[in-house]
Amino acid sequence: MASITSANAILTLSVTGITSSPVQLQGFSADNIYDAPETEIVQTAMGVDGVLSGGFVYNAVTQVIELQADSPSNAFFEQWAQTMFQVRDVFVAQGQTNLVALGRTYTMTKGFFTNAHQFAPAAKVLQRRRYTIQWERVIGQPN
Repeated sequence: MASITSANAILTLSVTGITSSPVQLQGFSADNIYDAPETEIVQTAMGVDGVLSGGFVYNAVTQVIELQADSPSNAFFEQWAQTMFQVRDVFVAQGQTNLVALGRTYTMTKGFFTNAHQFAPAAKVLQRRRYTIQWERVIGQPN
């Protein structure tokens, strides 16, 4: 049986105006690399006569990346956020998630960096930092 480990997952991001080449993220949190909440693809409405109707809808795909407090990749997200604050504008990302264990690569297009821990939450030890990107599309394909 094949492994379903996340330990060999590879995430890369490139942001025009921030990076000149794709950046491979490193130093993921101890319990989670990223979360990808489900995305609504159909909306339904039940008529008063009991007939259900449905229709396809577009929605952004959310990816929440979690990094250890000491991850070197935190600097990438800090630079991205600080540059947006300085110019008061957005920088669009492209990304790729390679799930080696599954033999699948997911290409993410037109991503906007929407939420961030501005610095590491502090408890007994510094906690993970979370970064949210909203993608226009995520397309899966075999490696």
